[in-house]
Amino acid sequence: MYAPTQTQSQSLKTYESVNEATQSGREIEAAVLTKAAVKLKECQDGWDAPDRDNILEEALKYNQRVWSIFQSELSREDHELPMKLRLGILRLATFIDRRIFETMASPAPEKLNIVIAINNNLAAGLRASP
Repeated sequence: MYAPTQTQSQSLKTYESVNEATQSGREIEAAVLTKAAVKLKECQDGWDAPDRDNILEEALKYNQRVWSIFQSELSREDHELPMKLRLGILRLATFIDRRIFETMASPAPEKLNIVIAINNNLAAGLRASP
């Protein structure tokens, strides 16, 4: 298995931080949502893996953090999005929270489908927006 050298690892970290600094807020949000969806999809695809519980927990917690940040941002009085849109996304976040807790309580791969789809669709919308 290939292992990057310390110099290569540091170069990659530097590139990633520069890349993040130059991305727009929408691009960052889209990338984070995509990463969240990928984590869930990988868990779903490897549902019978012996370490599935750990992978599922990590993926669900990552998704929960992402959506908690969205909730916090959208709750700000001075947020630039129109109130109607903010409320719609906040309702979606509440749904995602419920689905995450349901999946934690009673894991099933099909429960991840809707969260994966919402994350991917929202990411696509963010990428398409000017």
